Amino acid sequence: MDQMHAMPPVTVVIVNHNAGQFLADCLRAALAQSRQVVLVDNASEPQPLDEALGSFLNHPGLDVVRCPVNAGFAAGSNRGLALAREPIVLFLNPDCILAAGAVAAMVRALEGDDRIGMVGGLLTDAKGFEQGGSRRAVPTPWRSFVRGFGLTRFSNRWPRLFSDFNLHGQPLPKAPIDVEAVSGACTMVKRRSLDDVGPWDEGFFLHCEDLDLCMRFRQRGWRIQFVPAARAMHHRGMCGRSRPVFVEWHKHKGMIRFYTKHFRHQYPLGLMGLVTAGVWLRFAAIASRIAVRRVRIAVRQLVTGIPRPWAATKTRAASAPASSS
Repeated sequence: MDQMHAMPPVTVVIVNHNAGQFLADCLRAALAQSRQVVLVDNASEPQPLDEALGSFLNHPGLDVVRCPVNAGFAAGSNRGLALAREPIVLFLNPDCILAAGAVAAMVRALEGDDRIGMVGGLLTDAKGFEQGGSRRAVPTPWRSFVRGFGLTRFSNRWPRLFSDFNLHGQPLPKAPIDVEAVSGACTMVKRRSLDDVGPWDEGFFLHCEDLDLCMRFRQRGWRIQFVPAARAMHHRGMCGRSRPVFVEWHKHKGMIRFYTKHFRHQYPLGLMGLVTAGVWLRFAAIASRIAVRRVRIAVRQLVTGIPRPWAATKTRAASAPASSS
């Protein structure tokens, strides 16, 4: 117990749905760096969950909440928040593995100024390369249009008009910097700032709820920082690999809710209609590509007898993921 109190005053909230083998690694790293971890499980398959929990069940710093239905990432985060005992809360995806010292680095940045209400860490892939989304500008409808149609190639000449909202292409800063948004996969907040802003919007099921929270933090005058020293390896997409169309549906539905909630008064009604149409056309195109790819793989499997690539990972992948982007 004394060792736990020597750790940063942080509660880590993890919302899980069938993260499988990654959950155990996530818990191990989180428990080693915080006083409390709250695992909210959104109706995972029992056997893989029990295997992942394994030796952690008697850990004094771990609280486990098993939900009978999957209500989504935002709802799960709010449920975990209600059990948080510490003044700082880190929301962490179950496929995100904190590097040693990551929590302490985020806490130092968060406590560096009274008006800093949120910080995010550096998310990398397994090879150590920065992922998109760790630090970003808010993807307004215009910025999304620019990115969707490849107009970011003009950003060197007209950066204010055609810059990308993902900032990972820029040099990695040596110290924490203010940004418009960080990734919900690794988001730390002061409890008092979240009390001021309000909880996660449960109208989002999956994706864009982190952008909504960042928007509301900035609207209330809270600063958001990206902390490059706080590294975490993020196995992006692993939890949704078995149901990509389901994930894309909720991602695009989240986009519509985000745009409507925050930008409908800034854009003419006709333009917002075009934005909405564009989002759903994008979903249709992605869903069609996924369907064609699966048909091709199925045909190849029938001809060659080679198992489908997702079959081996189906038991550990999410059937209806509920983790942030």
